[in-house]
Formats: sequence, structure tokens, C-alpha cells
Amino acid sequence: MHRLLPLVGLGFAGVACAQDTRKVEEPRVPPACAVLVSNKTGPVAHPDDTALIQRAIDACPAGQAVHLAASNEYDAFVAGPLQLRGGVTLVVDGGATLYASTDPSAYDRGRGTCGKTASTGHGCKTFITVDGGQGGGLMGDGVIDGQGGARVDGRSESWWQIARRAQKEHSEHNVPRLIEVNRARDFALYRITLRNSPNFHVTLNNVDGFTAWSVRLDTPATARNTDGIDPVSSRNITITRSHIRVGDDNVAIKANNSGPSEYISVVDNHFYSGHGMSIGSETMGGVRHVRVENLSMDGTTSGLRIKSDVSRGGLVEDISYRNICLRDVHAPIDISTHYTRGATGELVPVFRGLSFEDVRNVSGGQVIVLGHDADRPVQARFANVQFDQAPQLQLEHAQISPADIFSRPAAAPISCEQRFPAFPQTVVRTSRPQLTPEQARHYTRAEVLGHAGPIGHEKPDPWDPQPLAPTRADYIVDPASATALPTVQAAVNRALADIRASHDPRRRFILVKPGVYRELVYVPAAPAPITLYGEANDATRTVITAGLDAAVTGAAYAAQYGAQFADADPDVKAMFEAARARATLGTFNTATLWTRNAGFQALNLTIENGYRRPPAAPCVEDCRAAQATPVSHQAVALMVDGADRAQFENLRLLGLQDTLYMKAQEGRRTARNHFRRVYIEGDVDFIFGDATAFFEDCEIKSLGDRDISYVGAPDTPIAARYGLVFDRCRFTHDGSPKALAGKFRLARQWFHNQRCTPFGAMAVPGYSCTLADADGYAPPRGTISRSVLETVGKMVVMHSSIGRHIERSHPWADWNQSGKLSFRPVQFDTDDFWAHLRSIGIDPVKAWGYAPQPQTAEPFLAEFENIDE
Repeated sequence: MHRLLPLVGLGFAGVACAQDTRKVEEPRVPPACAVLVSNKTGPVAHPDDTALIQRAIDACPAGQAVHLAASNEYDAFVAGPLQLRGGVTLVVDGGATLYASTDPSAYDRGRGTCGKTASTGHGCKTFITVDGGQGGGLMGDGVIDGQGGARVDGRSESWWQIARRAQKEHSEHNVPRLIEVNRARDFALYRITLRNSPNFHVTLNNVDGFTAWSVRLDTPATARNTDGIDPVSSRNITITRSHIRVGDDNVAIKANNSGPSEYISVVDNHFYSGHGMSIGSETMGGVRHVRVENLSMDGTTSGLRIKSDVSRGGLVEDISYRNICLRDVHAPIDISTHYTRGATGELVPVFRGLSFEDVRNVSGGQVIVLGHDADRPVQARFANVQFDQAPQLQLEHAQISPADIFSRPAAAPISCEQRFPAFPQTVVRTSRPQLTPEQARHYTRAEVLGHAGPIGHEKPDPWDPQPLAPTRADYIVDPASATALPTVQAAVNRALADIRASHDPRRRFILVKPGVYRELVYVPAAPAPITLYGEANDATRTVITAGLDAAVTGAAYAAQYGAQFADADPDVKAMFEAARARATLGTFNTATLWTRNAGFQALNLTIENGYRRPPAAPCVEDCRAAQATPVSHQAVALMVDGADRAQFENLRLLGLQDTLYMKAQEGRRTARNHFRRVYIEGDVDFIFGDATAFFEDCEIKSLGDRDISYVGAPDTPIAARYGLVFDRCRFTHDGSPKALAGKFRLARQWFHNQRCTPFGAMAVPGYSCTLADADGYAPPRGTISRSVLETVGKMVVMHSSIGRHIERSHPWADWNQSGKLSFRPVQFDTDDFWAHLRSIGIDPVKAWGYAPQPQTAEPFLAEFENIDE
């Protein structure tokens, strides 16, 4: 370790009450009065959102908050000057950015000088202004971006370039400040990131009560006059747990003629580029009772700085600096009453009652202490102030001599080894995560389908489904033949009866002759597997079709299909009776083909739910009526209900919403499904469920009847090894204008139609969504179960071609929008899952007994070696 050189001062006047007098606690985000969802990607200037945001602020009651929320690729708001009403909070949610407009006319104060250099400054309005009021703030995990480096509309320069040019011209620059709070009480900045400010970031004028907690200020060191936080003639200020790197003073405490700045705490912070922890230069109103503690400064020009002159000086007293670490700081201690060369006036700066205790500079640098004159020296006490390298000293009217500084042995140095963290970068996670080659090796057909058992405790159970090639028919379905069975369900009933009678576990094969079969087909669990197959390799020739939807009543269902199941196998009839007993069928009971048969196979068939879709075969009257229905409901073509080792080949699965539904087995056990050369089409969530499924050489077609389409809606439990895996598939579209708009999605993770969400904000008075054993919602309070939170949804697409209908930047989507009762943000991997739980106050280790979070994130949604068409 370098030799430590102590700095010891004389003439200390004593520290009185150097800190915020309030009891300062971590701020809380208020209830939402409105949730505004972005419709922009990046800072698209026109149309801007000024009026939208201002209306929401104006309508928001004090004590509540307007939220700005991202939605998939839409992550931006752009606005001109905003007036934040007293007591109202503006929240920029995580993933969203509020950009300040670059239009100078929007900020102009009427003199036509905003965006120009002139003989006078202050020609621009501030981006966000607060005048008066109690409470309120700017909060959220999102970003407010001043666009200081962007070209100003109608100009060839950025705001920063205009400011720098004014410096060379010795003129004034007219650029907007980012945030200005005037005459307010108890205003808060919380968790928000402020970046690229054109001018000062945060200015406080005559404010009583201000808290900046876990805030990031991030503007380049070269950006002129971009002070961080400047309390001016304000009191009861706390700045804590924040990271600040800017182009001017990191913090500058000032006092003009309107009164003192006093009772200020700057504790537990990290400063980077900037001009340091400053007091001044205006001190004519007096600065007193300031506590600076637990501060690191890394790369600032000045460190602990007090600056003023006779043109704007005043009394600075009772200033305490304690437990400070500095590195690569040009002037670690910089105290001057002669800040401006050639300044004139009679406002003499007086600095007294300064305390420097446990301060360590791990580099060299200057120590500057310049009092005004012998009658008004700087009065300070230095206790355990140490330099790893001898500083250059510039002392004047300070009652300090080099002998006083270096004559005493060093006290125990404070530790600074772990005190210089890197500036916390905002992690921009890719919205198209890719598997590594090593991860991809775990997504082969043999691996995905090679485990079974209780979910979370699966064991190896090899299954390598081979191409289907039936060589015999135990039963034949042909309505035109007197010797064959007339319906598919009749053949299934016969097969089940024979299985029961013979106790023979061999597979039964049912050949379905070409034709259109307008019926439901239910295949229950049985001691032997069943295969349905069409005679021709052309699946279009053999069609099983019906038209049930989730809104059909149980009575209407029984009236239409009761005769079909009157003499059915008992287990088949039990399936029918369970559906008939419901007031409405719901999604689960709408399937045209519903199988619970382990080892079930289907080959060379078209399975269609004809509800509201062009029919695969000429439609009958009830189908035409269904197509005319103006409302869309769920309607399943194929339901694989807990049937493990189910195999499907050369099928056409036709539907709209919810075409293919695959469920795990009862008791949370794995159900594996394999699809080879299967064509599946639909418009919303049309491949979904919590089973494990492997699709290879399939075509997945999105239909463009709606503005938005989702291929998949997996709801895989987090403990399951795999969800939906697509290998060498083609994701295609119907060429419709809505598909060609390129806004469709590969998937959204099913949130179980949850009616309350703990994620995001909800503009419902008294709203809450708390953890409970069951899910429910009785406005305005709801509950959500652990099992729903642990249902994450897993889907991987690899070696596949993805059509232009899929949104390129964000193919994976949130479940609904922020502000909706059923909103959940997309979760790409275990890192997201853990972060989302922690954001709502759940520690999975402490609350649920989880093992520690995986060090390497485990993927939920991912791609590998796909081609974008």
C-alpha cells in the first residue's frame, strides 16, 4: 500500500445539525390514475405525446400517478414541455423511455431564441416543470432522455453543440433544462434514470423537502452546463443511493437572494465524471447544515468543492464531509472564495465550520484552500484525511501550513478498495434471444421427448417416434359401405369394446375412408393405444369437422350432439356428459377431436373446427350462421388431453383461435406429443398448452383476419424440462394485408386468463393483487396463486424459416398490455422470472424454498439458426 499522508486542519467551529431534518424513508410509487401505453419504437418525433400525457396529468388527483408503459417493441414517448401538477407523480415504467422533443419552437418563451445563441439566455422552457404543491415526483425504472446529443429540429447542431459554440462566442446559449421544481414540498425522484440532458438535469428552487433515491443521472462529461442536482435556496434535501455522471457539477448546492439552502444530506452515493460535490457558486443566501457522507468520486475534476466570489458570496457554514473515497480526481479538495477571476462586488464569501473526517484519496491531485483574506479565512477541521500520494498544496488564508498537514502520523486509513463500482449500465436485453450451440444440443427430438414423470422430477424414458406406416386396418370407417362403420366415433366405440373384452393391449388401427365426417370424435384413456388414419396420403381428402365454440351452452351442445353419444362407450359418454353439464362449454370442451388415449396416433387426416372460418368442405347451415357471428370465441380442432406419447403425422389442423390444445397429465405429470409434417393454421394462440411437444418439418400458418396474431401460447410450468419445440418448420402467412404488416408474433406466454396481475400499474381505485392459494378478482381486489406465477411458458424455434408476418425485433410478446388486469411481461429466461418475482416482493428462496438463482440463465423463449424470410 502507498504511504498514507494525513491532512490535519485548524480552527474548527464545530458541526451543529448538518442534515435533512425530516425522517426520510424510501419513496413509494403512488396508486395509478392512468396507464398510457406506448405506440412508438424509439424517439419518433411526430405525432408527439405531449397532449396525451398532459391531459392525463391534469386529470390525475393529487397523491396518484400517471404511468408511461412499454408494450413489446413499442417503448417510447416523445413530448414537448410538460407541467407536472403538484402532488401528481409521473412514472416511467421499466422498458419505457420518455424522450424530450428536439423542436425548439415547443420550448420557446416567446422571444424566438430557443435553440440559438444570443446576448441573453433562459430562452427555453424546461422539459418538465413543477410549480408548488405537496408530494408528487418522477419515478419508475424507465428513462427520461433529454436528447441533448440529437440534432435540433431545423438546426445543424445538437443542444450540446449550441452550448459549446456559445462558450466560444462568449454569448449565451438557449437550451432547455430537463427538470425544474419550484416552491414545492416533499417532491421525490425515485429509481428513475435521467440521461442526455441538454442543460441542468434537476434544479430545485425554494423547495422544502426533496428526496432523490436510487436515481441515475447519465450525460457525457463533454456536455456543457449539465449539472446533476442543484438545490437552490432549498431546505430538507436528501440525495441517496444514486449514481451521477454528468458534464458539470454532480451536485451543486446554491443559495440566491431568496433564502438559504440548509439541512441537506448527500449520503451513500457514487459520482463519476463531473465537477464534483459542490457548494456554490451562488452563496449569497447562505448555505448551512450540509452532511456529505459515504460518497465515492471516480474521475471528477474536483472532489469536495466549495466555490464562490465577491459577486455572489455569502456565509457557508456547518458543512460535514465524512467517509469519502476519491480516485483520479484533479482537485480532491477544492475550496475557493475567488471562483470567478475579476469578479467585483461586496458579497464576500465566508466559509467556516467545515469538517473533513475519514477522507481518502487513492491518487494524487491538488488540495486547494483559498480564503478571502486574513480576517475571513477558511475555517475547517481535518481528521484522518489521507492521500496515497502527496498532494500539491495551494493554501491561502486558511490557517493551514504544510507542517501542520504532514507532521502527524497517519491514522487508520478507511478502506476504499470496494468503493468504486462501475456505473450501473441499463441492461438492454435482446428481444430475440438465441441458444448457444451447447444449449441447442439439448433440444434434439430424442432429448426433448426422452424424459417423463412428475413435472420437475422427470426421469429418462427414451421415446424416438418413427414415421407412421400402418399395414393393417382393424376397423374401417366408410358411410358408403354396408360392411364398414358409418362414423369415426362408432369405430372408436367398437375398438374400445373389443379392448375391454379381449384384454389385449395391442394397438388398434382405424382406417377412415376419404370423405367429410361432420362429427365429434372422443377417444378416452384405454388399456391399448388407438391409431386413426386416412387411406390417402393426401390429408385434404379425409376431413373430420365440427363447429363448437367456447360460448356454446351445454344444453345447445347436448341438443346437437346427444344422439351421437347416446350409445357410446361408457368412458366416451362420460366425456360427453362432463361437457354437457357446463353452462357454457369453455375452451376445453370445444374440440372436434378430443383424445386422452396414451400412445394415440393420427395420420393423413384433416381435423377442423369450422367456427367462423372458411370451411375445409362445403358448409351446412349451422356453420354459415357461426361464421356470421360478430364475436370471436375459442374453438379447438385437436385436444390432446394428457395423452403421453401421442403422435401425429401428415395432418391438417384447421381453426382460428386455439386450434391445437395440448395438456399435461393429471397430477402434474409429463405428456409428450410429436408432430411430423403437420400443417396447422389459426390466428390467435392457436398452438397452446402445458404439455411437451416436438414439431418437425411442419408448416405453421398465421391467418390475417385480426390486427395481431400469436402462434403459440405455452403455459409450461417452470419446473418442466421442455415446452413447445419447433425444428425445421416453416412459419408462413396467408398474404393478407394484416399479415404483411409484419406485426404478428411467435408467442405470448399464457397467463391463465388471470383476472388480476401484480405486474405493472392498474388505474383502478383501491386495486390490489395479492398472493393466495386460489385465483380470483372481486373489484377492486384480486388474488393470484403461486402455481400461476410459476407457469412461465417455454417455446424454442430452431432451424426454421420465419415469414415476414412475424415482427422482426420482438417476435415474443407480453401477455396483454400494461394496465390490463391480465398483463404479464414477457419472460425470456430464469433471470426474468426471478426479477419479476422480486419486483413484486417475492423472494423465491425465502418464500418458496427455491435453490439459489441459476448463475447461467435457463431459457424459456429462444431461437437457434433460424432464417428470416
